Amino acid sequence: MNEIEYLADRLIKEASVLRVSDIHIVPRKDDAAVRFRLDGLLMEKEVLTKEICDRLITHFKFLAGMDIGERRRPQSGAMETKQQGEIIHLRLSTLPTSYDESLVIRLLPQNLFLPLSQLSLFANAAKTLLSLFQQPQGLIIFTGPTGSGKTTTLYTLLRVCQSKWNRNVITLEDPVEKRIDNILQVQINEKAGITYANGLKAALRHDPNIIMIGEIRDAETAKIAVRSSMTGHLIASTMHTKNAVGAIYRLREFGIPLHDIEQTLLAVTAQRLVDLVCPFCGEHCSPFCRKHRHIRRAAVHELLYGDALSDAIQSVQNGRKTYRYYTLQNVIRKGVALGFLPPRLLCAKEGENE
Repeated sequence: MNEIEYLADRLIKEASVLRVSDIHIVPRKDDAAVRFRLDGLLMEKEVLTKEICDRLITHFKFLAGMDIGERRRPQSGAMETKQQGEIIHLRLSTLPTSYDESLVIRLLPQNLFLPLSQLSLFANAAKTLLSLFQQPQGLIIFTGPTGSGKTTTLYTLLRVCQSKWNRNVITLEDPVEKRIDNILQVQINEKAGITYANGLKAALRHDPNIIMIGEIRDAETAKIAVRSSMTGHLIASTMHTKNAVGAIYRLREFGIPLHDIEQTLLAVTAQRLVDLVCPFCGEHCSPFCRKHRHIRRAAVHELLYGDALSDAIQSVQNGRKTYRYYTLQNVIRKGVALGFLPPRLLCAKEGENE
């Protein structure tokens, strides 16, 4: 094993042990930085010379089946590695910069699944979500920014639905992040004609109970999803909106009539990952603290369903801007009051809502 192979193996191994989500290799004027994204925070791990950085990126590109001679265009690739008996899928992405080519590696552990008991900071949210997935038909939408844990939540709920109730589950994903036994997972490939809309049409002919759409991106997908949820199928998907009620406005932007939304939409949940107060370090805990590595962050959910959802739809129809439901800010305030969450989170959320 030469110097570059050893360095690449060491970085992947250290990132795996620390449960890092992304490795960034960033060229600078005189050197290059290796950064780890750990629990949402990006921190510098080490500094490389320009030569070592160039050779390291070339090595990763070769392993991922990318064109090592092409440095002027963005590329993407994938590979798998095994660390301490655990299979980890790596998604690689290069981007030309003013200094040189940069590389980001996303780590996706294939054997790491969150149990239902750890799905949410408050157990009642997980129980409510699971009960909604027992419905025979309808549309459930998960909202939140990138990295908020929407896919992890969906995977956990779908695994329970398949194993506990023996449901036929089909997912349409771009990309497939984790392979799950007994669930049919379809990789979206627009070049091959497999779009969310076309994939959904095909999945409906495959006798599904539940269909998970990675993201409702356009009007065509939104209309097919709503239509499918009217014909005896449970559809779960994600959107990028600031809060739960924002999903209603987004569906309207996609041309979905309000009466169709009222008939099909079962629930909307807005999700965030928040830092927990460390019982050993207090509020200001080092990201490398190993005392409670598995519980450094937790998900909080803003759930909009039942009468509160009906009221929100009516508010949208009447042009009102007031909604009566338990918001993320309320959930975070409860977590702070109970000592689970640091007070700075509440200050940040209140600042966002001003």
